[in-house]
Amino acid sequence: MQPLFIFEVNMNQFLSTIPPWIRNKYFIATAVFLIIVIFLDKNDLFTQIERKKELRKLEKTKEHYTKQIELERKELESLKNNPATIEKYAREKYLMKKDNEDLFLITEKPVSDKK
Repeated sequence: MQPLFIFEVNMNQFLSTIPPWIRNKYFIATAVFLIIVIFLDKNDLFTQIERKKELRKLEKTKEHYTKQIELERKELESLKNNPATIEKYAREKYLMKKDNEDLFLITEKPVSDKK
């Protein structure tokens, strides 16, 4: 029985060195709750930060594609209404030419940083 008593004395001395506000049951419950929410939960803090980054990236992509769709709609409307635009589109996109014309394609070489 003697060793148990020594353990109890040492434990009481240890507990008396801890400030009372840390031994408070509400503080302990709040600390455990915060640890679970911040680190251990499925929707922890780090996951939320990562999701917000992904959301911003997706919103930028959405904005880009919305602008691209608007440009394509304007081009389609122009192609429906203007024969000169149809000719210009055919020449640029499909490399079409008139019978009495010659077509020369000039391609640019990619710039390389090798020296």
